[in-house]
Amino acid sequence: MILRISGDINKYYVQTLCMVFFPGATFGENELPCEGVPEVNVEVCRDEAAGLVTAFASIKLNDKLCESTESVSLAEEITFATHEAIAVGKAIFAAGKELLGHTPPWGILTGVRPAKVANSILRLGKGKIMAKKALRDEYFLNPQKAALAVSVASAEMKILKKTHRDTCSLYISIPFCPSRCAYCSFVSYTTKRLLSMVDDYLDAMLIDLEDTFDTIKRLGMRLTTVYIGGGTPTTLSAHQLRRLLSKISEHVDTNSLLEFTLEAGRPDTITREKLEVAKEYGVSRVSVNPQTLNDDILREIGRRHTVDDFFKAYALAKEVGFRDINVDLIAGLPGDDFQNFSETVDRIIELAPTNITVHTFCVKKASDALRNNSSVYSLSGGDAAKSVSYSQLKTKFAGYKPYYMYRQKNTVGNLENVGFSIEGHEGLYNVYMMEEFQTIFAVGAGAVTKLVKFEGEFGVDPKIMRLFRPKYPYEYLREAEESDENGYGRREKNKEQIFEFFGIEK
Repeated sequence: MILRISGDINKYYVQTLCMVFFPGATFGENELPCEGVPEVNVEVCRDEAAGLVTAFASIKLNDKLCESTESVSLAEEITFATHEAIAVGKAIFAAGKELLGHTPPWGILTGVRPAKVANSILRLGKGKIMAKKALRDEYFLNPQKAALAVSVASAEMKILKKTHRDTCSLYISIPFCPSRCAYCSFVSYTTKRLLSMVDDYLDAMLIDLEDTFDTIKRLGMRLTTVYIGGGTPTTLSAHQLRRLLSKISEHVDTNSLLEFTLEAGRPDTITREKLEVAKEYGVSRVSVNPQTLNDDILREIGRRHTVDDFFKAYALAKEVGFRDINVDLIAGLPGDDFQNFSETVDRIIELAPTNITVHTFCVKKASDALRNNSSVYSLSGGDAAKSVSYSQLKTKFAGYKPYYMYRQKNTVGNLENVGFSIEGHEGLYNVYMMEEFQTIFAVGAGAVTKLVKFEGEFGVDPKIMRLFRPKYPYEYLREAEESDENGYGRREKNKEQIFEFFGIEK
């Protein structure tokens, strides 16, 4: 796709708007048309005059050209950047809709956190009805998505009211899996040679954990949630898992945590011994993820477990006695259809887990699914849209409420990922991480520490700083060994950055 922008307009925002209509698009000013690929040219510009922000957009697909001009009146309570984004979004939306005859369900909302916009509207005191109307009229969301965004925002605001400035969470990365799913782009490792480094990886990470707990103590923060993710943490042996959990219990009374999560996502990695070790050390929430209850699709996407394996693993988790069990499903998987997905949803609801998370199939650039099949993108979403709607209706009737949501680029049908829970069983870490309510310390390969500081009203416009760890385990191990002749290395540098951010002397 050839994209030309005039003026000081956020280029990334324009690209994401274009990808709503052209999933999987790549951008370049000098791109040449390729045989079999539609030639797309997009031009965008904007102007400001007489209390209006006016944007113009033209989209040309092969020989067909559609244009649109949209204006937005300036208002004092809304920033100019927001006015500009709405005007540009409306112009591209109108041109794209006319060109392709397609109305995106999320309108011109392109960010990862659609509930954040709903939250900002609710904070103005307009109420849920007015918030839904604003999302429909100003951002072009369809009524179902507007209602979903407001419901999630309302649930998040309830959680925020119980959150304090001095709290934080901890994420621990275990980037190893028994096999790689075709849709996955996470930095996770599956070969025997790479899995052989797990013990060394744990050695380095346990030192990092010591350092992180010391930092939390120095900052005077209170740890509320711990989340062990990956990869698949239950790739660890029971002995390795005990090493990790015992280190955590040395520094925090796990009974005082609001939530302690272990991703046990792959049923083929779950054993009673591992689950009992987790329960012994205070884990309160586990994920057991089938993605689909269809063996043919499981084989197609590279999952090395069966539907029966899932039910056995889920039964084990129930018997061991965790407070919360989450089950992940994916709508729109290659080869899946509405009938199969709806049957999967019905069978999962019969199990009555406290949490159900419904993802929409997202085509990642690094995934095997894209390398093997470049036609996996879908504008309308096919059965995925119907499947997602079904999951939201069925969970509602079964007593679940949406509490957490995010969106990704190149998701089939431009759809969303939503967490549903029984009242009082929300996955708190998911909300804290997504909506930036508190600092998230992170250790391990690929982990990102997100420092959050509120200088004004709690929950509004925080100052944020991110500290990135090496993506790959071997890089993580190498970095852990590196330091100068005075013993100054990455850990020392990170501490300085953290203390400086919070205005505390080291």
